[in-house]
Amino acid sequence: MIAFVRVACVRPGKQVAAMAFAKEISAFLKASYHQDVEVLRPVGGNPQRIAWSTRHADMAAMETFTTKMLADPKYWELANGAAECFIGGATRDAIWQTT
Repeated sequence: MIAFVRVACVRPGKQVAAMAFAKEISAFLKASYHQDVEVLRPVGGNPQRIAWSTRHADMAAMETFTTKMLADPKYWELANGAAECFIGGATRDAIWQTT
């Protein structure tokens, strides 16, 4: 099992809009690709962050999903529409494998 986690830093004053976007993009991916996406908030540390997490059977499944998502104009419309909510260059991705 592969877990993908993206953590984005939210601009000051944009937490409400960023959380609305996080939920909207998650719902879009569920409806369009049947992909469950968890939206996460930190319990400690920097509160100005949001994370998304997905699970995939293997790297090939993650790559297939990612390729389809990145080719979807609606995905980019949603993502670009929320760009002002996040600090550019402060997004971090991680890929984890369960043992």
